[in-house]
Amino acid sequence: MVGEYKVITLCGSTKFKEQYLEVQKRLTLEGNIVISVGLFGHSGDDEVWTEGTKAMLDDMHLRKIDMADEIYVINVGGYIGQSTGKEIAYAQSRGITVRYLEE
Repeated sequence: MVGEYKVITLCGSTKFKEQYLEVQKRLTLEGNIVISVGLFGHSGDDEVWTEGTKAMLDDMHLRKIDMADEIYVINVGGYIGQSTGKEIAYAQSRGITVRYLEE
């Protein structure tokens, strides 16, 4: 199946950095192209909170969703924050499949 890779964008709170890394590794080894976040603002990447950066990163993440065949929501303990909820709605409005770490 070389050359036929599903593109998956990861979504979820950046406080779940370890789970992001685990899921990224697993999905990659399963033969997917995985698009993740660039910074983990809720896990110590303070650059996120400088003026204009969070808005840019949020918009950039929507473009990452546009490139995806599906999004994979990292919802540890069932947690889905406001930003992630908007990303799920955005993906659904474009007919992009949504899967969850925890159902």
